[in-house]
This record gives sequence, C-alpha cells and structure tokens, in this order.
Amino acid sequence: MTAPAQSRLDRILGTIERIGNKLPDPALLFVVLMLLVWAISALLAPVAFTEIDPRNNEPIKVVNQVTGSALATFLSNMVTTFTSFHPLGVVLVALLGVGVAEHTGFITAGLKGLLGITAPRLLTPLLIFVATLSHTAADAGYVLVIPLGAVMFAAAGRHPLAGIAAAFAGVSGGFSANLIPSSLDPLLQGLTQQAAQLIEPGRQVNPLNNWYFLIASTFLIVSVGWFLTDRVIEPRLKGTTVDGDAAAMPKMEALTPQERRGLRAALGAMLGGVVILTLVSAPAASPFRSPEGALTAAAAPLMRAIVPLIMLLFLLPGVVYGYSSGTVKSHRDIIQAMSKSMSTMGYYIVLAFFASLFIAAFGQSNLGALFALKGANFLKAMAMPAQVTIVGIILLTTAVNLLIGSASAKWALLAPIFVPMLMQLGISPDLTQAAYRVGDSSTNIITPMMPYFPLVVVYAKRYVTGTGIGTIVSLMLPYSICHLVAWTVLLMLFWMLGIPLGLQASYAM
Repeated sequence: MTAPAQSRLDRILGTIERIGNKLPDPALLFVVLMLLVWAISALLAPVAFTEIDPRNNEPIKVVNQVTGSALATFLSNMVTTFTSFHPLGVVLVALLGVGVAEHTGFITAGLKGLLGITAPRLLTPLLIFVATLSHTAADAGYVLVIPLGAVMFAAAGRHPLAGIAAAFAGVSGGFSANLIPSSLDPLLQGLTQQAAQLIEPGRQVNPLNNWYFLIASTFLIVSVGWFLTDRVIEPRLKGTTVDGDAAAMPKMEALTPQERRGLRAALGAMLGGVVILTLVSAPAASPFRSPEGALTAAAAPLMRAIVPLIMLLFLLPGVVYGYSSGTVKSHRDIIQAMSKSMSTMGYYIVLAFFASLFIAAFGQSNLGALFALKGANFLKAMAMPAQVTIVGIILLTTAVNLLIGSASAKWALLAPIFVPMLMQLGISPDLTQAAYRVGDSSTNIITPMMPYFPLVVVYAKRYVTGTGIGTIVSLMLPYSICHLVAWTVLLMLFWMLGIPLGLQASYAM
C-alpha cells in the first residue's frame, strides 16, 4: 500500500511543480502581480466597506494605486522602495563575510570537520535544529543556514536541494519554534497586551507567555522535518540532476594538514570574536543593550547589529584561515572574494527590485488588510465552540500569511480583533497568541509574498538551474501541511492536558 500512496504523492507534487514552473520568470511574475494589484485597487477603491481598521478605528478603505498622485509617488519613491527592501541589505552585507569564508575554504574545511564527527543519519535533524535556533539572530537563518544546508548535503553526497528544503523548513516553516527567546517574543507580546487591555485595562501579558510551548514545538518541527526530508523529499529528488555548481561542491574527504592548521586558527579567531562580543555585551551599561537593559529586545543595538556581526564573524575567520592554510596570498584575494560573492547575486538583485515594488504596492493598497478583516469578522460571526474557534484562527492566519509576510504587521492587524473576541469567549490572550504563531509559521515556506522566498529560489538555482517557484513550492508543501496539522495537534494537547504555555500564561480568563 505504501508504494501507490508514494506514487500519488509524487504525481501531485510533480503537477504542482510543473504548473508553478510554467509561470513567468519570478521577476516578471512580480510585475504581473503588481499590475493586478493596481487593477483590483482601482475597482475596489470606490466601495465603502463596513469593516473597522484597528490601526485607525475607521472603516477600512482600499487605496487606488493608479491615480495620478499615486503613480507620481510610485515613481518618485521607486529608488528608496528598492534600497529599503529589508532582505536586500541583509543578504548583501552578510554575504560579504560569508563570501570570503567560502572563497578561502574556511566553510568547506569546517563542514568537512563537522561531517567527520556527525553520524550521516543525524545530519538532517542537526541542520533543522540549527535552523530553528537561528531565529534568535533575526534573519540570520535565511542568509546563512539555508545556503549552508545545501553545501552540507552536497558534501555528504546527498542532494543539495534537500538540504535547502530542510533548512528552509526549520528557518521559516518553524519560524516561532525556538529553545531561546528572540526579539519576536516581546514584539508580539506588546501587541497582544495592547489588544487585551481593550477589554481588561489592567491586563498584563508576559513576553515569554508561549515559551514552553515553543520549546516543545522545536522538537516537533525537527522530528517532522527529519521524517519528511529523508522519506519524502530526498527520494523525490533522485531524478533531479544537479547541473549548477556541482563541480565546486566540497567532497567528503579527510582534512589535509594545511586545512587542519587553517581551521584551528580560524576557529580560534571566531571563538575570540565571540568572547569579545560577550564581554562587551555583558555589562548592564553595555552600549549593545536597549534602554531597558535587554539584549534580545527588538530595539537593542545587539539585535540591530546582527547582520554586520554575522559578516565579521565569517570575514575575520575566513581571512585567518586563508593566510594560515595558504589559500590567500594578499589582501587582493580577499577583495576578489567579496567581489565574486556579489557577482553571484545579480539575478537576486533584479528579483528584489520587482519584488520590493509589488510588496510596497500591495501594502499601500490595503487589499491584504481588507481580506484579513473580512476573514476575522466572518470567524466572529460563526460563534463556534472554543476549540473550533482556535482551529479557525490558525487556518485564517495561514491564509492571511499567504498575502502579508510580516509576523508583526499581521498581528498588529489581527490582535485587536482576535484577542478581545476570544477573551469574551473565556479564552486567554496567551492561547490566542499561541494559535496565531502556529498559523503564522506554517505557510511561510509556500508563499512568494514572504520577502526571502525569492532568495531561496536563487539559492536552489545555483545547483539546479531549472529551479522555479513551482519547484520550491512543491518541495515545501509537504512540510507546510504537516507542520500545520502536527503543530495544531500539539497546541490542542497542551490545552487538553493543561500544560503551561509559558511564563504566567493561562488558557482561560
């Protein structure tokens, strides 16, 4: 019975891949979507909607994007819209350091050493586990863990796209799961508390109100991802030829004496950098702390400096490795490595240009917000039992997530509706926020609206040149569905057994 089921799954995913890859090039697709947003915004702008926008307490309005003033603003802001596109700077700055580490051989040597001490069967869970931990460092996983996942799998003789899929599933599909609190926790908590105080003015919400649930979620995401990668995704990729940078992929070989010497020196330099950063950050008066004294708050300079720190954390060891192992002869080799890493991102820069324009137009039109409010009001009108309502919130969040990528932007829109509504049904803000986090993460990996999605396509093209949006969606769809189902079941089990969701958290009012 297993083989036919596997064949049916292959056929379904294969169909999704073929249809998806028949779409225009992703860059042109964003242009088409932007024109579609313009057209719909023009049609809906005259319509008077009754839904109240919680951001300004007024009826929501669709903003026409094809008026003379809107088009003038579009053209005058085009450069800043592109240059302020968040993933662009993150990727390019981090890649300056990572490119040097890759060019000098530091990353290759490090992976050889890691694979030498890691059992082959544990490579997948190790990668996904590291991917979930990367949430602590903001967007580090997208620019670091996902491309390294491909290199790790290739070095172990496995398909690099399976490594990308596994890492992407951990970084983005399990976005909220983490053993360590991140800047997202207080960000969402602040919005939840503000929404709860609409009903109960003195209500306080702990920033770590979902922490225990998210710790358990980490092991769930690793387990589900491990099974899917090894049993579903990688077998599907056996017929997919690696025709990109195959020749440049590191092989599973023992470290040479020069590599060992360089690796020891580089790891020493990296450890030294971490120690220095720790000593500088530890004091209560550290300039890396937020005004409230926190290191992991969104406003803390340490969190805002994560990307430059990643660059330095790879640049310095990469330089040390190069000189110690003999792969670098002069500073010109370092500059050449940086230039080479930038040259590989030409397609992504083009893609980011059109993606930034589309995402900006979609946000300014208010179409995503309109969809979210209509869905929330429909859910409220259904007046379903508490458990069904929680599942409904999860499903609605997954749908909204296909249109609005930012976790905080979605919650700023939905929290003032969901939290008070469920408080009146006897459901605590802590449980409502946990349900939102499940839905917010599960569909990240299948929507091109997620700002880093085009980057994952670019990563995959390095190994399989025919990769398109359909390829990535078909690879990630099993993760998305399984994460959604398993994570929802886990939340229901926590609720049914009364296991605390986090610090000072409750299920009922």
